[in-house]
Amino acid sequence: MRLSRSFVPTLKETPNEAQIASHRLMLRAGLIRQTAAGIYAWLPAGWRVLQNIAQIVREEQDASGAQEVLMPTIQSADLWRQSGRYDGYGQEMLRLKDRHERDLLYGPTNEEMITEIFASGVKSYRDFPQNLYHIQWKFRDEVRPRFGVMRGREFLMKDAYSFDLDYEGAVIAYRKMMLAYMRTFQRLGLKAIPMVADTGPIGGDLSHEFIVLAPTGESAVYFDSDFENIDWLKSEYDINNPADLEAFTTQMTSMYAATDEKHDTKTWATIPDARKREGRGIEVGHIFYFGTKYSAPMGLAVTGPDGSKITPHMGSYGIGVSRLVGAIIEASHDDAGIIWPDSVAPWKAGILNLKMGDAACDAICEQVYKALGGNALYDDRGERAGAKFADADLMGHPWQIIVGPRGAANGMVELKRRATGERSELSVADAIARVTG
Repeated sequence: MRLSRSFVPTLKETPNEAQIASHRLMLRAGLIRQTAAGIYAWLPAGWRVLQNIAQIVREEQDASGAQEVLMPTIQSADLWRQSGRYDGYGQEMLRLKDRHERDLLYGPTNEEMITEIFASGVKSYRDFPQNLYHIQWKFRDEVRPRFGVMRGREFLMKDAYSFDLDYEGAVIAYRKMMLAYMRTFQRLGLKAIPMVADTGPIGGDLSHEFIVLAPTGESAVYFDSDFENIDWLKSEYDINNPADLEAFTTQMTSMYAATDEKHDTKTWATIPDARKREGRGIEVGHIFYFGTKYSAPMGLAVTGPDGSKITPHMGSYGIGVSRLVGAIIEASHDDAGIIWPDSVAPWKAGILNLKMGDAACDAICEQVYKALGGNALYDDRGERAGAKFADADLMGHPWQIIVGPRGAANGMVELKRRATGERSELSVADAIARVTG
């Protein structure tokens, strides 16, 4: 993409309504624009980030055996009346009527809909287990939307729903999702810690929130540093092996992690001081087992091996895809702008031509641009060098390939790593290899 032909409306000044770093930087870097309170349009650069995150989430869900579907945003109120949630959900639900005066709602979540869909296609115990997910827009009418995409009214979410014949099967599904989530967040360049969460009237301990560490996080967190030392992508656990999943859960539960609300000072005191970590965190995911809470009232039942009726056990698993954009920025930025992890950056490299019209500079920039293709944003504007440096740092390209007349005359470019600020002078071929390697 050539910046001179791109719609990337960066801002020099911070809008007054932006209260936290991610909101300020998303507006200034031209990722989003607000269209109504808590509702945002995603501009080209922001949309690319959102799609990159969604693709990583999708790949890890698929690897766990979950199957992707797409459910509508508009749901029938009758489904929610059947489960008993329609009247009790509260004003966060956006209710509406169609031209025939039928009650509808803009879905804040999809437990009822997926249960009805699943019930229409299964009859026997042989159809189990199953896990269905989608990545879809949700709407919750927050009383006071704030902090940009961190607490908006419309948001993109991955929600998955597991169906098992019994509690034991549901536990396996739950463990699969926990491991899939740890691998997902690691691929996104995040340190995420699972924290035991409240299960409400369901009881038990099968509910975890996933907290991303960030200095500006909304919650105080306490955790064992061993969480940070495990490479979940290279771990020996096979996500499709129940024995490995049990071993994974044992390792997870052996390490302490809690938000301030559930912090146990007695247990904390038993952890060696060298392994104690305290900080702030942002919730970006939640997994939850709820048994037959929806399957029973909605009449989901299948025939078991002996001909008896079985009411399946269910769980739900959410990741805030659009919220993750803000969380990544909160965890990875500096005074100059965003520092994108390579895996989610809208462009892997920014090409900075410091002297447009210089034959050597232009030729090298075109060569690099052609080699990197859609992974590069070429700043071919007739701006001064300082403006190009500032915008490249603001937009957070993991790599900056800086082409000036002195180096270009010798076939050399300067390569800057955004995360560390490290600079090196390289040949064009070596710079391309470093970026693509």
